[in-house]
Amino acid sequence: MPCIELHQRRKVGPMKVLLVYPEFPDTYWSFKHALAFEGKRAAFPPLGLLTISSMLPGEWERRLVDMNVGPLWPEDIEWADMIFVSAMIVQNKSLEKVVALARALGKKVVVGGPYVSTSSARLPDADHIFIGEAETTLPEFINDLELGIAKKIYEADERPSLHATPVPDFSLVDMTKYSAMNVQYSRGCPFNCEFCDIITIYGRVPRTKTNEQMLLELDALKENGWRGLVFIVDDNFIGNKKNVRLFMPDLIQWSRENGHPFSYITEASVNLAEDDALLQQMEDAGFRRVFLGIETPVEESLKEAQKGQNTRRDLLESIHKIQNYGMEVMAGFILGFDSDPENIFELQMDFIRESAIPLAMVGLLSALPDTQLWRRLEKEGRLEGIHSGNNTDGSLNFVPKMDREVLIDGFQKVLRNIYSPKEYYQRALDCLSRFHADRIEPRQSTILADLKSLSKIVATLGVRDQARWTFWKYCFDLVRLHPHDIAHGLTLAAMGYHFRQVTERYCGPRNSQAPI
Repeated sequence: MPCIELHQRRKVGPMKVLLVYPEFPDTYWSFKHALAFEGKRAAFPPLGLLTISSMLPGEWERRLVDMNVGPLWPEDIEWADMIFVSAMIVQNKSLEKVVALARALGKKVVVGGPYVSTSSARLPDADHIFIGEAETTLPEFINDLELGIAKKIYEADERPSLHATPVPDFSLVDMTKYSAMNVQYSRGCPFNCEFCDIITIYGRVPRTKTNEQMLLELDALKENGWRGLVFIVDDNFIGNKKNVRLFMPDLIQWSRENGHPFSYITEASVNLAEDDALLQQMEDAGFRRVFLGIETPVEESLKEAQKGQNTRRDLLESIHKIQNYGMEVMAGFILGFDSDPENIFELQMDFIRESAIPLAMVGLLSALPDTQLWRRLEKEGRLEGIHSGNNTDGSLNFVPKMDREVLIDGFQKVLRNIYSPKEYYQRALDCLSRFHADRIEPRQSTILADLKSLSKIVATLGVRDQARWTFWKYCFDLVRLHPHDIAHGLTLAAMGYHFRQVTERYCGPRNSQAPI
């Protein structure tokens, strides 16, 4: 073994590893203002770091600092021998601060995650960088560390099977600080959307865990005391429909045998609406919300984005069908396609209203590194640097076909409209009207916690808020029309408040003449 002859093996004793998750800015996706009503600090924990923790040698000590829950102190870093950091693009500024602090304190820094996997031109000043999925490269790194030959860059040369991915280390998190827990079933998506970086990172052949792996993860959540919402974080849960269909009966059985401790949310492509049997299984298993990438009601823009799966069906009909199976639809919308017509803003607002989607996430098109869109715009000479990852702040990193000011003004007009209290509350009521009356909503908190949340919602939305009378009208209609869904209706009201706060931050206060 010449490698060991040249580098005498030195045993790296039990190491102390600090896993750090950088802070998210205040965007629609942070849910910061809604989480305050239920006394939570973040939506869900950093699943990637929890999985990495389970891949480290058993004798190593590890701690987690999620900066979205609490601050990172110099003492935290001083405790550790090595700092592991994972981040998405939108967390890049916080990531850079973490790396700088750790380096200043003389600690080795290891960085991975989606940001560095797609931003090779802007790699942080870390000692070791992981590009791509870590199932094969992390064991290699640990072995190299033992030999004293650890490299700076570890890049996965394949997309690994998920069958060896361990159960995440849920013991690292204080579950009381989070609104939901999360698990991952699959990686990859079979579609080819031009703007999407998921296929760049995870490929177009969806890989799944085994049924046994998933049930072990749910067992772990339950054993660690979690009850309530579980987010299956797959970018397209039904990317591998064959395996999903085989998984659902086991999930339904597990839920029944364990007293339905969880309800579920996930992300999927709109072709979910084609599969009545799968929709029924998801309802039976306890799925209560699904995120869809609708993007736009304009067919030419969908074709431009290579999102053909959305052109082969009536989008409104598909959304309403999914809602009829007891699942609230949350959806992403994009403005700024080259094919967008002049009246795109009115078309988007009308579609969102008719779809009865309360949580409509509208953003400007952004060119993410290494995507097909990035390469096309670069070839056309229209690319303008790296995007912040925040599609809420009205920033663009390319030259749009529409006049830039017209696009940004129209974008802000859409946000002000869809999150004005009158529009938002009506969509919430319309959404609830599509659920059947016997829809089961598992209890996710104690009665005392519910009362505390209710008092905060009433004090904020019913007393201090400018639109308080619109809130009380909404509550009256909620009790009158949807008495079985009051808790869900109040949750939607809290979410609407969050979206309104973020909208006012980025777009300015609501016009006094705007309807409330």
